Formats: sequence, structure tokens, C-alpha cells
Amino acid sequence: MGISKEDFGETADGRKFYLWSITNAGITLKVTNLGADMVSLSVPGRDGKTADILLGYDKGAGYLANPNFFGATIWPSANRIAGAQLEIDGRLCSLTVNDGKNNLHTDFNTGSHKQLWDAEEVGSDSVRFTLSFPDGRFGLPGNRTMSLVYTLTPEGTVRLTYHGTSDKKTLLNPTNHAYYNLAGEASGNVNAQVMRLFCSAYTPVVAGAIPTGEIASVHGTPLDFTSPKPIGRDIEEDFEQLRLVGGYDHNFVVDGYEKPSDGAKQNAKLNHAAQVYDPVSGRQMDVYTTLPGMQFYSGNSVDIDGKGGVHYGRRQAFCLETQYFPDNVHHEQFEHAFFGAGRDYNSVTEYRYSLCKE
Repeated sequence: MGISKEDFGETADGRKFYLWSITNAGITLKVTNLGADMVSLSVPGRDGKTADILLGYDKGAGYLANPNFFGATIWPSANRIAGAQLEIDGRLCSLTVNDGKNNLHTDFNTGSHKQLWDAEEVGSDSVRFTLSFPDGRFGLPGNRTMSLVYTLTPEGTVRLTYHGTSDKKTLLNPTNHAYYNLAGEASGNVNAQVMRLFCSAYTPVVAGAIPTGEIASVHGTPLDFTSPKPIGRDIEEDFEQLRLVGGYDHNFVVDGYEKPSDGAKQNAKLNHAAQVYDPVSGRQMDVYTTLPGMQFYSGNSVDIDGKGGVHYGRRQAFCLETQYFPDNVHHEQFEHAFFGAGRDYNSVTEYRYSLCKE
């Protein structure tokens, strides 16, 4: 149990960044202040041997580019905004057009995943990263600050605790974009890994992966993971939602989430959102979150060399990105992720590790 720190690289202008290792419960989590990224997560399997279950890079230089957002913390705006525009109290805000005619993950080149965050160790099991953006940055109002605390608990839980502030009403919708392969990051595709989502509904999309505004039942569709099934079982079904994004890349509605009746507050209850296990290694991951949505992405577009020179290909990992719904700013029926001016952003997401019973 404890934390250690080492050099991890430097930016083009000579600023150093670092790698923190947190060890607890036989698990080691490594995080960097470049992008507040999760770099590796070594978890024991049924045979007692550990494996790194996060896709990524061995050296810090990989995270300076990081086109797939491996392990990245994304804010102020995760996921997609239709037309790369939104209104906040009558003010038109124009974002970077970087995904067709839309905005995806704020900014590919200068977003939060490319910034050096301030860092401090908190006790023997946590590291806090903090980053601020000035009013107008990325086309959004407010002097904004986001802090993220990574904690690795004695129970084998990786907890992400977010706190965001702004002096003006603005959009704050952060997420973490880690790519998981419970068999180990160099183990090939994840088709046989078994997933259950505690999500009875999802938000259908049109071309460009923009939500229609509908909240639809998953039942009777290939997006139904309410009972455990292998990730790859239905992924090639002739179903329009799968064809539109080349597999799974959809926001699921977390069962049990209740929107607070007081608009100044946020839900604080942790709801069980997902369970995934690898039948071979026995590693199991359970996801809990206070947020209303979770993006399940099946790694449809991954095609890059990663750790140890291993080539990561299509569907060799999955992402479970907790969030407010994508493009929520354009749909009245979606809870809006507007914060600031006296309303702080707060959320917690936990990734709990254990061995499956099968």
C-alpha cells in the first residue's frame, strides 16, 4: 500500500510530467498529470498473476499524441455536441468542429487530455489532479476549474471523484476514456468477455452518432445487455443502430438514477451501471456511478501500436464512460449539464475489481 512518483516525459516546450503509482489490495494503478490520464491498471486474475488491463503507451510521449484518448480525462464537454454549437442563457457558443459537422470531446489538440494538470498526493491511496480554463476557452463561458481525485481503496476499487466550479453558467460534462481488456491489454479482442448493463434504455442516434432525443427500450434489440452476454454475440447483427457506428457506441440510461427535484443539486446515490468479466482470467469489473448515463464503446475504430509495440486493433477493448447524456444541451427531455454561478459539479464513479464466480 502506498504511492510512488517518477518522471514520465516532457512537453515540446520542456515542461516535465510525472507518473504516480498507487498500490492497494494487490492492484497497482498508474496515473499521470498529462491529461489526468490512467496509464495502467494491474489486476490479479484467478491464477494469481497480474495483468495490465488498460490499453495505452509505455512512455509519456504516446500520451502527447493519444488520438484514441487512451485513459484520458475529458472536459469541459465529453462526447458529442450537434452542430458544434449550443446556447447558454441566449448566448450562442461555438465549439470546435472536429467530428463531421459536430464537436467531439471538446478539442483534439488542446483539450484537457493534452494539458498538464496540477497534482498532489492525498494520503496513501489518492492523487488529486486540478486544471483550470479561462472564460471563453473552447467557446464556453466561465473561469472554470475541475479537480479529479483518483483513489485505489483497500477493497480493490478505483474511485474517480470529480468537483467542478465556474463563475458563470457553463457546460461541465467530464468523463474518463479508459479502454479496458480484462484478459490483459495485449490479449486480442474482447468479444468473449461477458457484459451485463444495468440499463433498460438507451438513447438512439442518427448518422454522426448524435442522439435523436428519444429514450428507447433496449429489450428485443442487440443493445440488450440486461442479462449477461458476450460482448461480441450480437455485434454484427443487421441492426441500424449498430450499422450507424460500426458496433456499439451508444449512451445507456443507468437504471435507478433519479434526477433531483431541486435543480441546484445532483444525484449522490451510486447506482450499479455495469458488470463485465473475463471467463478465462476470472477478472471482473463492476461499475457504479452517480451519473445518469454511460457510453459503451466497443473499440470499433482502434488501429494503433501501443504498449510493448503491440498493435491494438478493432474491438480489442471496451470503454464504459459515465456521463450526462451526449448532446443533452439540445434536448429538453435530457438532464442538462449546466453548472456554475453557485451550482458546482460533483460526481463519483467507481470501478470495483474482483474474481468472478464462474
